[in-house]
Amino acid sequence: MKAISWACMVLFLVVLWKVKMASAELSAAQCKEERRIGINACKPVIYGKLPSPQCCERVRVSHIECVCPVVTPKLAALVDVNRAIRLIEGCGRRVPRHFKCGSITTP
Repeated sequence: MKAISWACMVLFLVVLWKVKMASAELSAAQCKEERRIGINACKPVIYGKLPSPQCCERVRVSHIECVCPVVTPKLAALVDVNRAIRLIEGCGRRVPRHFKCGSITTP
């Protein structure tokens, strides 16, 4: 159950994060820190709560290139993509159709 909740959380973050143009690539350490902050900000989503304003803000400023590489087929199999999309749209963000991130493609 914990793996499924974590997987939903990661998908929520992954799908919401939009590709941002950056002047320099982020280091592995910066990406790891960005994922950690995002997961902590959005942890209540795992337990069925709606995303907080802090969670929505965190996913808006995060970099997709830090998140997509951790979406493995095993993780993707645990995720309810439609639930994640509803949560993301609840934050006021459009989810692109057929968006591929790691092993997940949105409908």
